Formats: sequence, structure tokens, C-alpha cells
Amino acid sequence: MSFAPEYVTYVLNENFEDAKELFLAPLMAIHYAHLVMLADRGIVSREDAHALRTALGSISQADVRRASYDGTCEDLFFFVERLIVSACGDNVAGRLHTARSRNDIDMTMYRMRQREFILALIVASFELRRVLLDLAARHRETIFAVHTHTQRAQPTTVAHYLLAVVEQVERDAPRLKGAYDRTNRSPLGACAITGTGFPIDRQLTADLLGFCAPTGNTYGSIATVDYLLESTSATAVLLAGLGRFVQDLLLWCTSEFGYVRFGDGFVQTSSIMPQKRNPVAIEHARAIGSKALGQSQAILTAVHNTPFGDIVDTEDDLQPLVFSMFRDATRAVKLVAAAMATAAFDAKRLEARAGDGWTTLTELADTLVRDHQVPFRTAHAIAAQVMTARQGDPLRSLAAVVADASREQLGRALEYSEAALEKILSPRHFVMVRTTPGGPAPEETAHAIAASRAQLEADRQWWTGATDALVSAERRLADRSAQL
Repeated sequence: MSFAPEYVTYVLNENFEDAKELFLAPLMAIHYAHLVMLADRGIVSREDAHALRTALGSISQADVRRASYDGTCEDLFFFVERLIVSACGDNVAGRLHTARSRNDIDMTMYRMRQREFILALIVASFELRRVLLDLAARHRETIFAVHTHTQRAQPTTVAHYLLAVVEQVERDAPRLKGAYDRTNRSPLGACAITGTGFPIDRQLTADLLGFCAPTGNTYGSIATVDYLLESTSATAVLLAGLGRFVQDLLLWCTSEFGYVRFGDGFVQTSSIMPQKRNPVAIEHARAIGSKALGQSQAILTAVHNTPFGDIVDTEDDLQPLVFSMFRDATRAVKLVAAAMATAAFDAKRLEARAGDGWTTLTELADTLVRDHQVPFRTAHAIAAQVMTARQGDPLRSLAAVVADASREQLGRALEYSEAALEKILSPRHFVMVRTTPGGPAPEETAHAIAASRAQLEADRQWWTGATDALVSAERRLADRSAQL
């Protein structure tokens, strides 16, 4: 078959280069696994199986990767098949393709690579969690004001804030683990769409390639890409959360905030302004993460209105984008983790400013409720009136202002000493009394850190089990292949 030069230039050449980078190794593994199964089931003779195994062993993947596309074959599969034919002849080489199709081969390759991408992203998120937990442990009593609706709201601790981020990334783990489990199913044996009349063993090839099981319906094995969309969507959720955290970090790095300072290795200066210390690593993390998020949306868009069957929209042209999305998502997570490992929070500055803007006023209202059984809405009004009065007359004592405001709201004055009110309104007191489970009090964040460390260890054990299973499958495949 002769292909049009434009088709060669704009499609086949590009796809060949992508396939060499992404899919050569899984393609060769599939060849070996399928050959072992054919021999095991007696579909090919032992003699032919040995010849095919020898032919496969003669192929240098390094040489294939150096090869340039010349238009004489359609794609990487046919390029490798031509090498097999050269090594053992048409009659024997042709037997390897018994009971399979490029359709199930392609879908199997895609899943093999995607599970690697998912595992890489998961373990990158583990490092981010570890770094944030270490920071949280050091900053359980570092008090600062957080914002709602972009306005100063209430004091909390750096640990409390970071633990919120940690919990979010923790929830990304089961989403990605679930996507991995549903990706890690083998379509091999589905052939074109309807399977085969040969007595194949799909469980054997699944086992040799590290899959937990074969896929079910043979048509769906080729047609469905929900496993891809699930992992893409889980990655998008992770990136959206990461981006919001990064946005806060960039705000906190500004001269106006000055909350956090990153190590010298993660900042750059200006070519003209000597004083500049630009947090460019975090900016790059935002840009790379945004790029990956955009790629995830492009993947969904490319798939959403395609026919439910074998179609190129979900194959050669899409797969490099999947790889790029996972690569960039992993880069962004790793970069944030590395930068955060150098993050220094200015504890004195943070606490000194934590009470600015009456951020502790809720505690005054709460105290009035606790001490005097005042309805909270009334206590809220008293506290608001105290703030307004003090803003109008900053030199007036708090005790007098509280007495006047309570007299106006309740018809009686609530008496507090100046020292008592200063304590009630102090950011440290505000934090220390918030012992709600999940709250910012240091004893609560200590419990949360311990729980998150335990969850991180459990997640690491899952990841180790998943990666060990793939390594074990590689060994089984090598051992079984060597026996042919």
C-alpha cells in the first residue's frame, strides 16, 4: 500500500515517533505474553514458539527507537512485524498474530502505559503530603489570619491550613487508586471486537502483563475509554485543588503579605531590579498545572462525541496528549513539594498581624454567650457595636465600650476588665479554645497529623504492592518466555 505524502508527513510519521517513545516496550511485552499463551494452549507448536521467541529476542529496542519512518509500513506494529518476518520467515512470523488484532493490542498498550502514569502521579502526591505534614508538625502554634471572600476572617494556625490541603490531596489518592484498578484490566483477547474462536487464555496473558484480570465484554474492551476519562478526571480534580493552594502561596509571597519565603534555589531575581526575589518555581508550578488541566479537558472534548467503537479519535492522536497531561501534572506536584520543603513561615510577623481587622471578634460574641447566656445573635450585635465604637474612638477602653454596647442591646451592662477583654480578643486565645475535632488548637492538629501520617503509610503500602505486582509480572513473563 502506498500512502499519500501528506498523510505520511502529517499523520503516520508523527504517530510512529510517538509510538516509539511511548509504546515500544509494552508492544514487545504483549508479543511475548501472547506467544506464551499460544504455546500454552497448543495454538502454535513448540517449534514455532521457539522460533518466534528467538525472533523477538533478536529485535533491538534501541535500534527501533533510532529508526526513522520511511512510509513503507503503516505504523510501529507493522514495522516490528517486519523485523519478526526478517528473523524467522513469513510462515512462522504470521502465526504470532493468531487470535488477536491491532485493536486489542493497542488498547492493552494504552492501559499498560497509563497505569505507569497513574502510579507516578500517586507517588508524587505522597511526597507533597509528606512535606506538608512535616511543615504542619513544625507550625502547630504558628498563628495567622485566614481569609473568606478575600477578606480577613479569623485566626488559625499554619498547621491547620496545611492540614486542609493535606486532606484534599489524601482524597485524591483513592480517586487515582480507583482509576488505576479499573485501568489495570487486560483487553488482550478481545481481538477486533468479538473475541476469537481459538481456545485462548485471557487470564494467562493478563497475569503475564501484570493486569489484575481481563476486561469483560469484548466489544466494550475496544470501544470504551471510561478508564481513561476516569483517570483524566481524577487528575483534573487534583490539579484544581493544587492550583488553589498555589494561588495562596503566590499571594503570601508578596511583599504586602510576606507570610512565606522559599529557598534561594526556587526564586529568581530581576535583570534590572536588584531587590527582586521572584517565586518563579511556584509560578511555573501554576503554569504547568494549568497546562495539564487544560490537556485533561482537551482529552474529554476529543472523546465525548465520537462513535462508540474502534475509532482513531481515542487512539494514536490522543494518546500523546494523555502522556503529556500526566507528565505535566506530575511535574507540577513534584515542583510544589520540592519548593514547600524549603518554605519558611515568618511566625512573628504572622501572629503580630493575626488580630488586625478584628479577626477575633467571633470569640467575644462566643464569650458573651458562654458567660451570660446571651442569645448568639444578640452577642453578635454587641460585638459588632464594640468594633464600630472602637473604630470611631480608638483610645476608649474596651471595658467601657463593651459595657455601653451591652447596655444598649440588653438593657444591662456586662462587666469585663480590660485585661480579660485583651485575652478574649487575642489571636492565640482564639486558636487555643477551638478544640473542635478538626479545629486549629494544637492538640487537635497533633491528632490530625498523626492520622494523616498513618494514612500516608497505608497508601504507600498500596503503591508498593501495585508496583511490586508489575515487577513480579515482568519476571514471570521473562521466565515463561525463556522456557519456549
